[in-house]
Amino acid sequence: MAAPLPREFYLRDTLTVARELLGKLLVHGETSGIIVETEAYMGPADAAAHSSGGKRTPRTEVMYGEGGHAYVYLIYGLYRCLNVVTSGIDRPECVLIRALEPVSGLELMRSRRKNRPDKELCRGPGRLCDALAIDRGCLGADLCSTEPPALYIAEGLSVPESDIEATPRIGIDYAGEARFYPWRFVIRGSKYVSK
Repeated sequence: MAAPLPREFYLRDTLTVARELLGKLLVHGETSGIIVETEAYMGPADAAAHSSGGKRTPRTEVMYGEGGHAYVYLIYGLYRCLNVVTSGIDRPECVLIRALEPVSGLELMRSRRKNRPDKELCRGPGRLCDALAIDRGCLGADLCSTEPPALYIAEGLSVPESDIEATPRIGIDYAGEARFYPWRFVIRGSKYVSK
């Protein structure tokens, strides 16, 4: 079993963490996948962030804690999204994990995703949470530990800087100028990146 990344990995600039998560291995139980797409959310000054303007609710409280924990929430009342809390205490920033290349537990993922084609198992934040059975019970999980719920991120593949592409984030039309910030990062050419 690969060791989780150390806490120090997450206690850095959020844009750096978002880029460097590409190629890392996300593990939950018997399932895992290589991270191929992320989005950075930069806290109170970012109109697209859940902590925009310093908003603090029971749902977002985990973001105000120490980096290296899971922020899991529901969108549209249907789909769960996994975010990695970054930075230090009282700096509510995070990175959304948007897509994975499936690595282990594929049969389990297929059964959870109604036998969708492999390239669609984890293509999008809601799909990857379904495939890896990441739910609200994972909210606040320590990503630096293999204790239950055993949700963590480990070393994976080395991704050269030339293979990383930065684009505007997806689905945040409400965020004014912030919707144009190039804070979405993908592994160029990956067939597992969300549409």
